[in-house]
Amino acid sequence: MKTNILGLPVEASQSIVNELNVLLSNYQVYYQNLRGIHWNIKGKRFFDLHLKFEELYNDSQLKIDLIAERVLTLGGVPLHTFEDYLENSTITIGKNIFKDEKAIHLIVNSLSHLLIIERTVFNAATAINDEGTSSMLSDFIGEQEKTIWMMQSWLEEGI
Repeated sequence: MKTNILGLPVEASQSIVNELNVLLSNYQVYYQNLRGIHWNIKGKRFFDLHLKFEELYNDSQLKIDLIAERVLTLGGVPLHTFEDYLENSTITIGKNIFKDEKAIHLIVNSLSHLLIIERTVFNAATAINDEGTSSMLSDFIGEQEKTIWMMQSWLEEGI
């Protein structure tokens, strides 16, 4: 079995690169959704939600950079055009969302979708002992599960 400079199987690493690019694409759409609801939110909860959405999109931006850098570390090329993102993303696009509950539902659904992708990549990375990718995704998963819990608590829906 041929390995790369990191000691990981080349073919399996390329597969993980492909899946990370799918994750990157979905994150880019999620990020843009967050920007949109940050700009467009209206109502009595505006001040709190405006700040929360900014916190979330800043966190997303950091994760996007980490994903792209991991793709590069594994020897791949991160996707970087809107065309690529839209072609490879399956996350719901939130357009013209002004209402608080609709915005929070979009976030919860988006994070749930990202978790599915992250767990798939995590399992593939773990199978080849790719601790770098596994660790990064483990951190993402833990944070997102907590955010989902908080958002659902805000909605008073529970898990």
